[in-house]
Amino acid sequence: MNYKKKILAVSVLAATCAANANTSPEQDLIKRDPLTFQQWHLQNTGQTGFSLSAGNAGEDLNLDFADRMGIKGRGITVSVIDTGVEISHPDLKNNVVPGSKNLIDGSEYPVDTHGHGTAVAGLIAAEEGNNLGGRGVAPYANLIGFNYLDEQSIESWMLSHGLSEDFRALDRFTDPRVFNQSYGSTPSAPVNGDANEDPTFALQETVMQDITLDSHWGRGAIYVKSAGNSFSYYTTYINGERFYVLPFENGQTLNNQGLPFHNANISDLNTSFWNLVVSSLNAEGKLASYSSVGANVFLSAPGGEYGDDKPAMVTVDLTGCDRGMNVSGAHKNSLHGGSDLDPNCNFTGIMNGTSSAGPNAAGAVATVMSANPALDARTVRHLLASTARKVDPQNSGVTLNFESATGETVSYDAIPGWQTNAAGYNFHNFYGLGAVNVDDAVYKALFTGVSLPKLQVTDWQAKNANVTIPDADLTGAQSTMSVDDNLTIEAVQLKVNIDHTRLRDLAIELTSPSGTRSVVMSARTGFLSGTEGGYTDTIMLSHHFYGEQSQGNWTIKVLDTDKGTSSTLIFHPNKGFFGTNGNNNTDPGVLKDWSLRIYGH
Repeated sequence: MNYKKKILAVSVLAATCAANANTSPEQDLIKRDPLTFQQWHLQNTGQTGFSLSAGNAGEDLNLDFADRMGIKGRGITVSVIDTGVEISHPDLKNNVVPGSKNLIDGSEYPVDTHGHGTAVAGLIAAEEGNNLGGRGVAPYANLIGFNYLDEQSIESWMLSHGLSEDFRALDRFTDPRVFNQSYGSTPSAPVNGDANEDPTFALQETVMQDITLDSHWGRGAIYVKSAGNSFSYYTTYINGERFYVLPFENGQTLNNQGLPFHNANISDLNTSFWNLVVSSLNAEGKLASYSSVGANVFLSAPGGEYGDDKPAMVTVDLTGCDRGMNVSGAHKNSLHGGSDLDPNCNFTGIMNGTSSAGPNAAGAVATVMSANPALDARTVRHLLASTARKVDPQNSGVTLNFESATGETVSYDAIPGWQTNAAGYNFHNFYGLGAVNVDDAVYKALFTGVSLPKLQVTDWQAKNANVTIPDADLTGAQSTMSVDDNLTIEAVQLKVNIDHTRLRDLAIELTSPSGTRSVVMSARTGFLSGTEGGYTDTIMLSHHFYGEQSQGNWTIKVLDTDKGTSSTLIFHPNKGFFGTNGNNNTDPGVLKDWSLRIYGH
């Protein structure tokens, strides 16, 4: 940095801090409101979050510098796309700006009868210093809300995700620059990614692309997306009834040999480049027990456990002891159901899930944006990626042992531990590029004057393969294609067509020209046998190659990891258990063809 740039940077820092600071640096950020002392995700001192055990000190969002400088989301609006938001809540109302919508009755009050969306809003931007509850990650940010989960039409999706009713440009000061999506889907079969088969998905992609790149005079917006809560099991609907789907490896319920049962790359919403997908950390700085994971995870953020034996999140609840999360029955959490600190039950200590990790990341995004509002959305993403913290550094991933077709026991590196790619970025399928690190990202934002070069997106490049996938064999089916485009990679999408009758056996890997290996679909996924036949134009996403160069030979490898009986259970509370996926595929599968699309600059 030259002399003039240093002077300019210091001037920007001083001006930003002067404009934002209104709290005493000597006052700890977790001592300003009655419940902040238990909000471990803001500053983890080893507190319990009103649960029965403590977390590990230091495992938090790392926002002390931003807090002391008064950089807390001012001027950035976050849209909460959820069950609605109680916008009149005493700890939210002063941060609410015009723009909310009740998608059922058309009014401006997005009624929340559940409490989920209200809790999400509190994590993002609950007010600070009002002697009520806790605070949000970005307590000066603006909030708007939508009850999209109660009215999930395509029209409601477009309105809640930034496309205004009059189709005007999203460029007003109070228009959202951050969209939080603490919701998801758990398909029981691979999703067809052909736009002709699903025009809705193509429309959603177009809307998110336009708003990400072109809104706010070209500065754009960021869509934050929760990865999902289906590491161990998931739910699906059959003939309108809800069923639980569980692994049954080696005759043991919930045994999936340490692998995710529903990979985050299964949901088409999570395979969009425009969604910043977030997995969940607990207060010990490890993967939360429920969190979905995959190569499409961009970052990880605090989400907590269940608030009983281990801390969840302390955040806003619907007002009153007869509504929201406080009426969920007896609970070990000492804040639950009313306490001396919260006699009116306006707050909760049991909010969790990637539904919490998402808004914590969204609050971080708003904070970084407020540090330097001139930066565009992709540059903010890049700052978060380049400052992410290598959390749980000793995590070695998952090794899958299985009996090969020849009867030999073999070991497969089913999910690698932390890897450093050729561009120097760390990556883990559990944590993406790492844990959100607010202070380092804010500091970089203050001294970043130029946004990333213009985004380039290649056309899909296809390769016919027609390679047999040998049963229970580490050799797998491989195919290589050469990519001429020489981009600095921001993300890679893979599209596959594979014939196979028991997809839970398969693992899919992609290796870059630099030799970085990404497991884009892990083995032992919980697809249901009645829905299987293979992958048809199924899209997956990887951030494993972030910063690498795209030019050169790319290799796909598809492995079959099971020749035996590998069952999946379906459970209904009134109908009991049903087994599926019991028999091995009678014929080897085939990797028919595959395609790549590169996002980069």
